[in-house]
Amino acid sequence: MPEILDGMSMNLEKSNMDKLKAAFPECFAEGKLDIDKLLSLCGEYIDNDFEKYKFEWKGKAECLKLAQKRSTGTLRPCPEESVNWDTTQNLYIEGDNLEVLKLLQTSYYRKVKMIYIDPPYNTGNDFVYADDFADPMARYKEVTQQTTKSNPETMGRFHTNWLNMMYPRLRLAANLLRDDGVIFISIDDGEQTNLRKLCDEVFGEENFIAQIIWQKVYSPRMDVQGFSVSHDYILCYVKQSFDSIHKETFAQNSAQFNFVDQQSGQKYRRRSVRKEGSHSTRSERPNLWFPLMAPDGTEVYPVKPDGTEGCWRWSKGTYIENQSKGIVEWVQTENGWQVYAKQYLKEEATKPPETLWFHQEVGHNHAAMEELKKLLGAKVFDSPKPKNLIEKMLRIATTGDEDIILDFFSGSATTAHAVMQLNAEDGGNRRFILVQLPEVCDENSEAYKAGYKNICEVGKERIRRAGRKLTETDGQMQLGEDDKEPLDIGFRVYKLDSSNLKTWDDTPIEDNQLNILYKRMNGMIHRVKYDRSEMDMVCEIMLKLGAPLTCPVSKIEINSKSAYTVGEDCTLLICLAENIQPSDVEAIAEYAAAIVVIARDSFADDTAMANAYYILRDKGIELKLV
Repeated sequence: MPEILDGMSMNLEKSNMDKLKAAFPECFAEGKLDIDKLLSLCGEYIDNDFEKYKFEWKGKAECLKLAQKRSTGTLRPCPEESVNWDTTQNLYIEGDNLEVLKLLQTSYYRKVKMIYIDPPYNTGNDFVYADDFADPMARYKEVTQQTTKSNPETMGRFHTNWLNMMYPRLRLAANLLRDDGVIFISIDDGEQTNLRKLCDEVFGEENFIAQIIWQKVYSPRMDVQGFSVSHDYILCYVKQSFDSIHKETFAQNSAQFNFVDQQSGQKYRRRSVRKEGSHSTRSERPNLWFPLMAPDGTEVYPVKPDGTEGCWRWSKGTYIENQSKGIVEWVQTENGWQVYAKQYLKEEATKPPETLWFHQEVGHNHAAMEELKKLLGAKVFDSPKPKNLIEKMLRIATTGDEDIILDFFSGSATTAHAVMQLNAEDGGNRRFILVQLPEVCDENSEAYKAGYKNICEVGKERIRRAGRKLTETDGQMQLGEDDKEPLDIGFRVYKLDSSNLKTWDDTPIEDNQLNILYKRMNGMIHRVKYDRSEMDMVCEIMLKLGAPLTCPVSKIEINSKSAYTVGEDCTLLICLAENIQPSDVEAIAEYAAAIVVIARDSFADDTAMANAYYILRDKGIELKLV
């Protein structure tokens, strides 16, 4: 019989267990996992005398449970606050990022190419997300009505509170990264050590790429005791492959290329085939000591200018291969024959990214603040990150081919601005998903005085204005470039809320309160809350069944009843109309959707529901109920 969708997010614990059962069925007995047997199958054997290194803190186990606890929330669409709702592939989500990450697990599992986050640095004044382990949604409702709270060191759990906030979020974020995905995390000295240990556990220390130093200021502070701190860190981890990190392009110094190839006309420079520097002696590399034949038949060995025996930088096979490619050049000098490799001047040379990022290249805090102030007309955010800083990460970790970039501490929406800017520059088609808690702006703040009631209003307005500005510049939107796709400057807004489906009130009642019980039962006849729209329900169903939130949704009529198709090829059809008849089900089947979702209370009785199930099953269509 058809599955009934409930008002909760993906069950991560069940999903993980199902994967283990599929891979290691022999490790389960009576439904229970035999850990020792699983470890032995993986080549790990229990040594009770061996104490392993672990990173532990108070509350860690509860955090893991919190990450796996199913969310009772949903995301409600807000087309009126969006830009280009029908065509955009970008998302802006308002809500507690822990709950939002849970809700994204089905639709975006292993689909995100890059994550960048700039979490609270835990300086003592930063807001720390105080999660409620029992009822996260209730806590979210409470927080969004209050001013943000700090995490002073006098609380006694200074680092613990910060770790408890970060751990479940990183766990959930790791699930969303593609196998070739990359995550960048900004941090300062206060929690850098803890964050490194945390990421080693979540992403694997073997997947650590770099600890980047970013020069965040352009001049030292003269009013501090001790040292003037000029930098922050950016930790970089990959999901699986070091190949995820792209080399950077740079302009070569053409003055160094002072030779011209007579055949191709290309400029080139000479580099000795004899190895120089470290590990360049015959004793260190004896296999690279052999003669090469000069044009006149002379045997030439890799002898250094001081007469000591050196070595070649290539093996004999590599030399022969490069000679056939025409990149070997012999030159006769007063000291005899010298052999060189030709290095041609390229329009775009590449190099590995370095771990020291100077403000002249990627910007600094003050420049970022001024850029945002110029765009929005007021100093509405205290510490935005420079757009160029995130652009550099995008160049390192993405290709522009429909890559999804996630930022779940999005603040002033610098990530969205950087994604649109880079797309305009290189013609890419990157998409962003931004998540931000709607923290209330202080009434004395410049942001509040400028009309922004919470941080999300700042972020959304920045994206709107940045998008308009990009369409006015020369970039990708120039007239006459009809072969290029229009730059996507839009975004769909969704807001976190409780599920659209009612939940049973299990509060105990007295024997003389049967009228309350009847009232509760009558209230559950129709499962959808009275103040929710059909589009609210459509979006919740999309999340539960793994459809991206940017999928096109079309409203159609089937036998005068409203229904919705999801996806250009109608992979999902949703009908929430009342009084569904067999003829309606037959008409629905004609759309040949892979999955059909119908409201459970749309059927007259269980028999009618069963008939619908068999009609659709015979057409190869799966029926689900809400």
